[in-house]
Amino acid sequence: MNRSEKIRNFCIIAHIDHGKSTLADRMLEVTGTVDKRKMKDQILDGMDIERERGITIKLQPVTMNFEGYQLNLIDTPGHVDFSYEVSRSLAAVETAVLLVDCTQGIQAQTLANLYLALEQDLNIIPVVNKIDLPAADVPKTKAEIIKLIGCREDEILCASGKTGEGVVEILQSVIKNGPSPKSSATKNPALSRALIFDSKYDEYKGVVAYVRVFNGSIKKGDKIRLIIAEAESEVLDIGIFKPDYFSTGELKEGEIGYIITGFKQVGDCRVGDTISTAISQADQKELEALHGYQEVKPMVFAGVFPREGSDFKELREAMERLKLNDAALAYEPERSDALGLGFRCGFLGLLHLEVFQERLRREYDLDLIITVPSVAYQVLKSDGEEIVVRTPQRLPDPTEIDLIREPWVKLDVITPKIYLGNIMKVAQEKRGVYKNTEYLSAEGDDARVMLHYEIPMSAILTDFYDKIKSGSSGYASLNYEFFDYREADVVKMDIMVAEEMVESLSTIVYRDDAFREGKEIVKILKDTLPKQMFVLKLQASVGAKVIAAERISAMRKDVTAKLYGGDVSRKRKLLEKQKKGKKKMMAAGKGSVEIPPDTFVKILKRQ
Repeated sequence: MNRSEKIRNFCIIAHIDHGKSTLADRMLEVTGTVDKRKMKDQILDGMDIERERGITIKLQPVTMNFEGYQLNLIDTPGHVDFSYEVSRSLAAVETAVLLVDCTQGIQAQTLANLYLALEQDLNIIPVVNKIDLPAADVPKTKAEIIKLIGCREDEILCASGKTGEGVVEILQSVIKNGPSPKSSATKNPALSRALIFDSKYDEYKGVVAYVRVFNGSIKKGDKIRLIIAEAESEVLDIGIFKPDYFSTGELKEGEIGYIITGFKQVGDCRVGDTISTAISQADQKELEALHGYQEVKPMVFAGVFPREGSDFKELREAMERLKLNDAALAYEPERSDALGLGFRCGFLGLLHLEVFQERLRREYDLDLIITVPSVAYQVLKSDGEEIVVRTPQRLPDPTEIDLIREPWVKLDVITPKIYLGNIMKVAQEKRGVYKNTEYLSAEGDDARVMLHYEIPMSAILTDFYDKIKSGSSGYASLNYEFFDYREADVVKMDIMVAEEMVESLSTIVYRDDAFREGKEIVKILKDTLPKQMFVLKLQASVGAKVIAAERISAMRKDVTAKLYGGDVSRKRKLLEKQKKGKKKMMAAGKGSVEIPPDTFVKILKRQ
């Protein structure tokens, strides 16, 4: 029997909090991969932030031995912002265990991850999880799964990640129903190829690549080449995950493991690249790069600035290291008048941004200011040139613009039927276009429905998720994916303090929202800016038209305090002198009003 016949590569896909990591814990226990005394909850979630939030952020591979088979599991995240991590895991496996919590049923991310797996033509093993809970409704969940993937009822397994019930049956099903890894076609079978599905920077080992070997084998000491990056190095160490690094000296066809690459530069070893043993020019011509996974495009952009300007170098180094670990992160240097040097960063969503900020704070001890997130607009200029605008400062003059397009997403919201009205109201307020409604379970008071909308991406950036959750008492779940750019009636709104424009407070807003937004910003400025020695004018304007204004009165010193009686004209004279002085200061003070970073952050977080 071919050695790879005894290998099964699989991953667990599910919605957030449906029990992926807990089920993985039980599998490690059942197979004896981790010693009982070393066992802890969510053992595969390595980051502190993952344990605290109870979510998986990074995919994590592990190798188990069970009934004479080598089982390679990849534990994947469930949140919509990390679906690119799931797509990378799917490129390295043949089987997906679809996990559904029987107290909640099928949720939005269950569907999204299932479609990703079906696109990769993976074998699906449906599992109903959390059957030990009092609220478990197994028949209803099974009916939803049957309706969704068209399987037979006896093909659906029941399990409890908490008690360990049904875990052995899942592993046996992976062995019985899951296909063994097949090598991909290549002209020269003697040459080895492996797909990098994740990579990590280690302080002591340098760049570590997580790989799946598709052809041949790779040994310690082999000369290797990255096909796309065209970089060469040597394998310093190679092995499998147990779940820590376990050196084996070699990875054979079909196996999943790690390679300590010897690369020192973080940018050398990109996720999705192919590692090969083809070093000579002739060999290189015979080998093509493996079909990796879909390249991700960041959709949400925000400015990231160090609170202390002197931390800029540390911020740059930290971001270079995070970039290796996070293929979806994009960044470029940016300069702001108010905040100094920083970066304009691209993210997949708000949780991605939040986790990125938290990791920089914890792992690199950096104190940051993050500007309000925005999306990338496509601008078609009058001269026919098309540009992409990620910051309001780069938006051309209105006279030069033919039209502006903004990104739209397809939005799926799954909710109990009784909250339908609330969800539709929120989506409508956010400019959503209703498409249709699907029933996931039998009609009745507790029926669950899926609403399909098309909605501008900028509308779901801020408080949309919170409003959906509060409108459905926490029961609704949502998933979105980018699908198109559409024309948008948006304008650049400028903010002036003491009649000078503050560039870093400019925003791109919908024309019909400009008045309300402008009023909000100048009010926050009025409440938070310190008083000056002169009257401070605060204005919001679109083009040459002022749409909202406030004033902060000047600090007033009582210049008449030293007068005791006498002619009233003496008092008037002193007040007139003070008035002239304030006028002079106001003229000199233009542009010299400093906006404290705290005020800046309050404005950016106004939504």
